[in-house]
Amino acid sequence: MRIVLVGPPGAGKGTQATRLAETLRVPHISTGDLFRANISQQTELGKLAKSYMDAGNLVPDEVTIAMAKDRMEQPDAERGFLLDGFPRNVSQAEALDELLTTEGIKLDAVLDLEAPEEEVVKRIAGRRICRNDSSHVFHVTYKKAAVEGVCDVCGGELYQRDDDSEETVRTRLEVYHTQTEPIIDYYKAQGLVVTIEAMGPVDEVTGRALAALKREGDDQ
Repeated sequence: MRIVLVGPPGAGKGTQATRLAETLRVPHISTGDLFRANISQQTELGKLAKSYMDAGNLVPDEVTIAMAKDRMEQPDAERGFLLDGFPRNVSQAEALDELLTTEGIKLDAVLDLEAPEEEVVKRIAGRRICRNDSSHVFHVTYKKAAVEGVCDVCGGELYQRDDDSEETVRTRLEVYHTQTEPIIDYYKAQGLVVTIEAMGPVDEVTGRALAALKREGDDQ
């Protein structure tokens, strides 16, 4: 299957993308991973992207699209892929459509993970990370440390990342609403959008997504 995953920051896109890609046996293609891979491998696209990033500028759509195109042409993506973080705006969605049409393939579904805005803010702003090991993650509400401010695993200091502050989260949500959310209407016009309630246990959300994809496949 060829799927685009969309949703606001904090809706659990990364977690669900990994789980769905494993179940569907297709590669999980995220914008962040594309940038990191191209930059670390010093590809021409990576060098170009880094030049913009080093200058404090956004990477142009055409560079992001070229990276995505290169990744989708890899052998492991022949039977499908799950795109996470791309397309990020309508112009990228249009470019993706053009690219797929050229290849004679099309998207099967666009999964829209929905979560109430205040819950998203609560999820992200409540995260606390261990300074010794960033894989040790706690939450002031959902996964409290036994001792406030101290990692249960190694005793390291727990802190809030700058980009997890409530002010930053609300700014990220505003960017999502203005830039990325319009692609949902773009894809609704094509009958591709499947809305998934992103609240609740991770397993339940994955189950809802897989059930929706199966219904979508049966209807086609």
